[in-house]
Amino acid sequence: MTRMVMFSKMHGLGNDYVVIDESTQECIPEDKKPEFVREVCTRGFSVGADGVIFVQPAAGDGDIRFRIFNADGSEAEMCGNGIRCFSKFVYDNAIVRKRKLDVETLAGIKTVELEIGDDGSVVSSRVDMGTATFKTDQIPMDVGECEFIDRFLPVEGEDIKLTALSVGNPHAVIFVDDTGSVDLKRLGPAIENHPLFPERINVHFVEVVDPSEIIMVTWERGAGPTMACGTGATASVIAGVKLEKLDDSVLVHLPGGELKIDVYQEGTELGAYMEGDAVLVFDGILVRDP
Repeated sequence: MTRMVMFSKMHGLGNDYVVIDESTQECIPEDKKPEFVREVCTRGFSVGADGVIFVQPAAGDGDIRFRIFNADGSEAEMCGNGIRCFSKFVYDNAIVRKRKLDVETLAGIKTVELEIGDDGSVVSSRVDMGTATFKTDQIPMDVGECEFIDRFLPVEGEDIKLTALSVGNPHAVIFVDDTGSVDLKRLGPAIENHPLFPERINVHFVEVVDPSEIIMVTWERGAGPTMACGTGATASVIAGVKLEKLDDSVLVHLPGGELKIDVYQEGTELGAYMEGDAVLVFDGILVRDP
C-alpha cells in the first residue's frame, strides 16, 4: 500500500530544505530517515535539497524540537538557515503560535524571535546562536593544542591558515584576500575530511571588505558547496572578532543573500545573534511505497 508524505520546500538565502511535520506523528521511521534523506535530496531525481528538517514534539523544556539531516543522510547538530525555515514553518502552520520560540536542537536550546508581517506570516527571524567554543576537544579536533586559532594546517600539499571553533557544530574559518580565487571544490572536501577532524567539519573562506562587512563562501559538511550557511556566518564573524579583524556587528554577504550577525560577550566567551529571512517555495506530497 502506498503512502503519502506531505512536505514543504523552503530556503534560507538559497540554502534549501525539505521540511516534514512530525509534531503529531512519525512520518518516516527512525531507521529509514538517512536513506529517505539521501533519496529526497538528490537533485534531478527527487525534490532536491541541501537537507531535510523534521519538526518533532519537544522532549524537554523547549517549545518544539528541531532535527536536521544533511543531504548525505548524516544528522547535524544545528543549522542557522535551517532553524529559520523551521521556525517560519512552525509558526505559519500554527504548530506553535509564539513569537519567541525555544527550539530544542542537538546543540542545545536556541531562542528564535520572529517578526510577523501584515499577512500574519513570519517575514524574518533573529536567532540567539549561543556562545562559541575554541576548545579543540569540543569541536572536536584531534590535535595536541587546546585551541587551534590562526594556525597552519597541511592540506593538499600546502599550509592553510585557519581557525577552528564550534557554535554547536564544527567550523573551520579561513580568511583570504579574494573568495573568488578559492578552489572550493578541491580544498573544501580536503579540509572537511581531514583526519584531524574526526566528525568532519564545515569549511568557510572569508574575505574582509571592512570591519563591518565580509564575503563568505562555504563547503558544508555532508552537503558540499551551498548558497549560504547560518552557523558558518556566525562562526566566521566570531572568529573575526576573536582575531580583531571585525567589529561586533557585521553584514555577511553569501552567494544566496545576506545575514546580519551581532556578537556579544558572555563572561569570557563570545556569542552571537543571527538575523535573516526564510522563504516557503512550495508545498508538496511525496508518494512512497511502504
